[in-house]
Amino acid sequence: MGLYQYYLLSVMLLLPALCHSHYPFTYSRATYYGSPDCLGTATGACGFGEYGRTVNDANVAGVSRLWKNGTGCGACYQVRCKVPQLCTDYGVYVVVTDYGEGDKTDFILSPRAYGRMALPDKSAELYSYGVVNVEFQRVPCWYKGYNLQFKVHENSRYPHYLAIAILYVAGQNDVLAVEIWQADCREWVAMRRAFGAVFDISSPPEGAISLRFQVSGSAGLTWVVANNAIPSDWKAGVAYESEIQLK
Repeated sequence: MGLYQYYLLSVMLLLPALCHSHYPFTYSRATYYGSPDCLGTATGACGFGEYGRTVNDANVAGVSRLWKNGTGCGACYQVRCKVPQLCTDYGVYVVVTDYGEGDKTDFILSPRAYGRMALPDKSAELYSYGVVNVEFQRVPCWYKGYNLQFKVHENSRYPHYLAIAILYVAGQNDVLAVEIWQADCREWVAMRRAFGAVFDISSPPEGAISLRFQVSGSAGLTWVVANNAIPSDWKAGVAYESEIQLK
């Protein structure tokens, strides 16, 4: 694929999300972090693991002011730099996967995401800036071909300790809380936000795990129920796909 075709494809993929955003642009600054392969990092503070390294074709970011105690994990933003001779008009579409503080910056981008703000053949010059003025806006996340997934975090210990992260949260939805169904008590029990996007509980119930999670988005504050979201023989590090697609 030629470079022009690549940029045209990037715009086409970005437009469905951008056309439905109701957030104004905010002025800020952005930089990028070192990475040997220009991708994200699997050790990001959101707790996404490998998903945080490669999701959205590795167009990912660490944030500080937008972190919101981990609630900002998984949010999507359009970020475009303000150097007309170097930057495209549409910028780059990024997913928040990490926490990071820079020199008065709101975004610490993966090298790939930072470079994709640039015009063709201008990325090297943009990298030389190190920190650049940008404007950004919240946009809906859009994961073509993916339903929402429940990942059992690598720190989980079957059957005594369960930690999960919710992946592929589409739309402009923030996950505020997660609860687990305790069949013996016939009640929903709150899981603790351990860190980032990871929720945990000690002594989880036996059998298949049913979950519900509270999201704040365009539909307001809602609870989404996922019956039998995680099988009874769950394994650490495995992501289990649901039939749920948020909008």
